[in-house]
Amino acid sequence: MSSSYEDRIISALKNKKKIPLSLKELYKKTGVNRTKKGALLAALERLKEQKKIIVISNKYHLVENLGLSTGEIVNVNLNFGFVRPENGERDVFIRAKHLMGAMPNDTVLYSIYAGRGRDREEGEVMEILQPADRTFSGAVMDGEGGQWLFKADKLINFPLRIHNDLRLGAKNGEKVLARIEKRSHDHTKHLVRIVEKFGDSESAAACCKAILSMNDIYEEFPTEALEQAKTISDSGVHPKELDARIDLRDEFIFTIDGADSKDLDDAVSIKKTADGWELGVHIADVSYFVGAETALDQEAFTRGTSVYYADSVVPMLPPELSNGICSLNPNEDRLTFSAIMNISHSGELIDFAFKKTVIRSLVRGVYSEVNMIWDGTADDGVLRKYAGLTENIEEMARLADVLTKQRYGRGGLNLESTESKIIVGANGKAENILPRVRGKSEMIIEEFMLTANEAAAKLAKNKGLPFVYRSHEDPSPDRIAGLFETSQLLGIGVKPPKGKISSAKLVELLEKARDTNAFTALNSLTLRAMAKAKYTANPIGHFGLALKDYAHFTSPIRRYPDLAIHRILSGYVTGMKHENIQKRYSEFAPRSAIHSTEREVTAMTAERACENCYKAEYMKQFIGEEFDGVVAMATYYGLYVQLKNTVEGLVPLSHMPPGNWEFDGSLALNEITTGKKIKLGDPVRVRVLAARVSNGKVDFALI
Repeated sequence: MSSSYEDRIISALKNKKKIPLSLKELYKKTGVNRTKKGALLAALERLKEQKKIIVISNKYHLVENLGLSTGEIVNVNLNFGFVRPENGERDVFIRAKHLMGAMPNDTVLYSIYAGRGRDREEGEVMEILQPADRTFSGAVMDGEGGQWLFKADKLINFPLRIHNDLRLGAKNGEKVLARIEKRSHDHTKHLVRIVEKFGDSESAAACCKAILSMNDIYEEFPTEALEQAKTISDSGVHPKELDARIDLRDEFIFTIDGADSKDLDDAVSIKKTADGWELGVHIADVSYFVGAETALDQEAFTRGTSVYYADSVVPMLPPELSNGICSLNPNEDRLTFSAIMNISHSGELIDFAFKKTVIRSLVRGVYSEVNMIWDGTADDGVLRKYAGLTENIEEMARLADVLTKQRYGRGGLNLESTESKIIVGANGKAENILPRVRGKSEMIIEEFMLTANEAAAKLAKNKGLPFVYRSHEDPSPDRIAGLFETSQLLGIGVKPPKGKISSAKLVELLEKARDTNAFTALNSLTLRAMAKAKYTANPIGHFGLALKDYAHFTSPIRRYPDLAIHRILSGYVTGMKHENIQKRYSEFAPRSAIHSTEREVTAMTAERACENCYKAEYMKQFIGEEFDGVVAMATYYGLYVQLKNTVEGLVPLSHMPPGNWEFDGSLALNEITTGKKIKLGDPVRVRVLAARVSNGKVDFALI
C-alpha cells in the first residue's frame, strides 16, 4: 500500500511544468481524502529520506525536476563557502546568504545559477542532506561581554560562539577540539561545544595531540591488546618453531636503518653468483605473532599504519612487539619471512622464493655509518663495528647501482620530495628544522625493498592469490597537459606527449630541468600531477615505478597491508590448499585494501599538520628576520615561498613590493604597471611576519 502512495506523489509532482505543490494541493492531486492523511504524510517522509523530494517554502518539489546536484561543503568563510561536487568537478562558489548554515563536510543538495560579476557559476544550498558529525581543532578566544569564542585552525575562517555550559573550563589561548552543538540557518550563529582540551595552542606538542585525536589516532592501546602483546613477548618463540624454519643464523645478515629507529623490520644479505647476485630481504614475521581476528589484529587493522611526527611515533603494534620480539635486533634469534631473489648482471629479477626463516642479525647498521664506509670517511670505531661486513656492503652498493639503472631504464620516476628533520629539544619544543638528506645507504635499502615488493606481487598474481597490491594509476590527461604547458612557460622545451602519458616522458622532462632554477618547481608540480597511490585487491600496476606488479611486503610492523599479505603468503608457502586460501582471504583482501588506504591518507594528513605546527613553533623566534627562499607556488592571493630549511610560508598580496600584482592563472604574479614577474622557482628573499603554531601557518613579506 505504501508504495502506491509514493507512486501517486511522484506522479503528481511530475507535471509538465514541474510546478511544486503544497500539501493541500497534493491531497487533491493524489485523490487522498482526509481519512488517509496519515498514510500520505508517512509516504512523504519516506520520499524525503530517500532524497527524492525536497520541501522549499512549504512546497514539495521533485528533486529531479530541480536539476539539483549533490556535493560536500569543503570550507566556509564569513561571506562565502565552497561546495565540492559529487562528480569531482571543480568547487562551486556559494555566497553566505545561500549556504543555509551549511558547514565543512556537510553533504548538501545545491542548485547552480549564473554568477554575478564572476567568471564561473555560483551555487545555492537547497537542503543539508547530512550534517557532518565531526570535530574541529582550534583555539579558545575570550570574546566581548563574557562570550567565549572558538577559532578553528582551518576550513572555518571566523570565530564561532561556545555554548556557555559546554566549555569544559577551557581558557583563552587553549588548544581544543570542538563540535557544533546547535545549528542555525546563519552559519555564523552556530554554537559549539568543547569536547577535549590539550593545553597551550602555541605549543606544537599540544597541537599535535589535538590533531591526532581529531583523526582518531590514539597513543593508548586497548587493555586486551596490551595483555596479548605482553603474553607473546614473555612466551618467546617455541624451539619447535625454530626447528621448523630454514636456519639462516650463520649467514651475513644485518639491518640498516636510521639512528633513531626502534622498529627494525627488515634485514638484508647478498651473495655474488655466476649470473649476478643472490639478494636476501628478510622481514620480521609479524604474522606468526599476530593471529587473524585476535585483539592485536583488530587493533592493528583499525590503526592501519604507524604514525610518525617530529621525534614521536604512534605505533601500529604495542612496543612489546614493534620494538621487542618482532624487531630484528642484533645478536638475537628472530623469526623472519625471507624473499630470496636471483638478480642478473643487468638488474633483471630472474627468479625468487619466499621462505619462513630464522635469522640472527650481525649488527644494527646505521645509515650515516654505512655511508661513511662507502665514501671512505669511516673512523676506526665504525670500521670495527662493521668488521667482516665491508665487502658485503660494497657488493650491495654495486647491485643497487645496477637496480637503479634498470629502474631508470624502464622509465621509473625519481621524484624528490622535500622531507624535513625536526630536532626537538629536552623542553619538547622545536630547536631546529633541517632538510632530510638521503645518502647512498638509504637509496640502496630502498632499491632492495622495491625488488622484494615486486617479487611478492609477482608471486601473488602468478598464483592467483587474493592479495593487497600497491597501485598507482596513470595521471589524468588534464593534469599532464597543464604540467607540460607550465614547463614550456618555465623555459623547459620538452614536447608534450601525444596520447597516453608514459613515466619515461616525465623522466625526460625532469632531466631536462635538473640543472635549472625550474627543477624544484617542476619536481613539485609533477608530484601534484600524479594520482595518489593506493591499495587495491587487483594488480593494476604502479605508474611511478613503471612496474606491472607491486605490493608492500617489507614493513609489517608499521603497515597493515604488509601484515595482510604476509598472512596470505604464509598460507601459500606452508601448503594451504588454493581453495582454502580463496575462502579465507577473498573478502579480507579488498576490505584490507580499502581500509588501509583510508588510514594511510588520515595518517599522512595528521603527520603533515603536526610537522607544520613544529615548523611554525621554530619560526616564531625569527619574526622580523630575513631568509633566502624559492617560490614554490603562485596563487591569486599571493606567493608560497620555501626556505632552505624546508619551512614554507605565504607572502600575501598585501606584503608584496609596492605595485598592482595579479596572478597569471598559472605560475606567476605580474606587476601590471612595470611588467615585473615573479614565478615558480625564482629565488627570493623574505622577512618573517608571523608564525601561528595552532594552525601551522607562517607568513612572509617579500623584500
